[in-house]
Amino acid sequence: MASSMLYGAENLANIRGRVYPNGLEFTGSDLHGRKSFLKINLASGNSNLRGISKRLIVPKCSVSVPRPASQPRFIQHKKEAFWFYRFLSIAYDNVFNPGHYTEDMRDEALEPADLNSRDMIVVDVGGGTGFTTLGIVKHVDAKNVTILDQSPHQLAKAKQKEPLKECKIIEGDAEDLPFKTDYADRYISAGSIEYWPDPQRGIKEAYRVLKIGGKACIIGPVYPTYWLSRFFADMFMLFPKEEEYIEWFEKAGFKDVKITRIGPKWYRGVRCHGLIIGCSVTGVKPVSGDSLLQLGPKVEELRKPVNPFVFLARFLVGVMAAGYYAMVPIYMWLKDQIVPKGQPI
Repeated sequence: MASSMLYGAENLANIRGRVYPNGLEFTGSDLHGRKSFLKINLASGNSNLRGISKRLIVPKCSVSVPRPASQPRFIQHKKEAFWFYRFLSIAYDNVFNPGHYTEDMRDEALEPADLNSRDMIVVDVGGGTGFTTLGIVKHVDAKNVTILDQSPHQLAKAKQKEPLKECKIIEGDAEDLPFKTDYADRYISAGSIEYWPDPQRGIKEAYRVLKIGGKACIIGPVYPTYWLSRFFADMFMLFPKEEEYIEWFEKAGFKDVKITRIGPKWYRGVRCHGLIIGCSVTGVKPVSGDSLLQLGPKVEELRKPVNPFVFLARFLVGVMAAGYYAMVPIYMWLKDQIVPKGQPI
């Protein structure tokens, strides 16, 4: 069994007055969370920013120190993620989404992507069951949308949804996309980056497949500050900090990078526990062609084969950590019911 699995394919606080060497400025932060923007303007694709450094205003999450992205968590491997979604796909839309990623959150997260034409070519990378795609096809003709995911079990759910019948649905790798350079008008990826072994590589691929002026939109987690949530986050999957998203986009060559904070309404803007879907990050491709960023071989390709019993142990620990994050939205919903509105929770 283990061998076959292995090879189966709280509030926010601002820190002011800190100078950030790349001239980033986080603006418009909102204690209760919903439409704050973090902005960065790039001078050119992969060059340093021009001008003087600016004051950095960052959320409290920057005080904590997560494990670096180069040290993958227990479900931040393609093989573990494959089997994790083999089981999660059974109840993904009915169990996971109501607690972590609602339709209102989805529509708000897609707003910065500027889906303003029915004729746009859109790729939905890590599209899974098509939950985010359902939001995309409200604005873009389904025949112009491609859903890509490594999980056939998730994609099988997408194929069953009537509004997605005309979408192209393919299996693929977010770090090695099967699209030509300068192909798409929009790149969307929701709830996927947390499983990428090399997020920088995936964002570099997003840059490559977009046309000049095209926009990438990645919707993903935010890192917790509460100690117990940090513990389980660092075991479960990748929870990036907001400034990490910006750094990855900048290095890939994107300009006009922005972050929109999102979250379930019953959290009332609380982010100390982290959010599995907590922000929408966008960036514009300024010039045609591939990103100038140079990367080495894929991280996972460098690893030696894993002992199947080690794999099974990793997988089970990761699932236990996921169980903690299944309980967090229930806890926050109960607090929202008990604590009077207008008071911090």
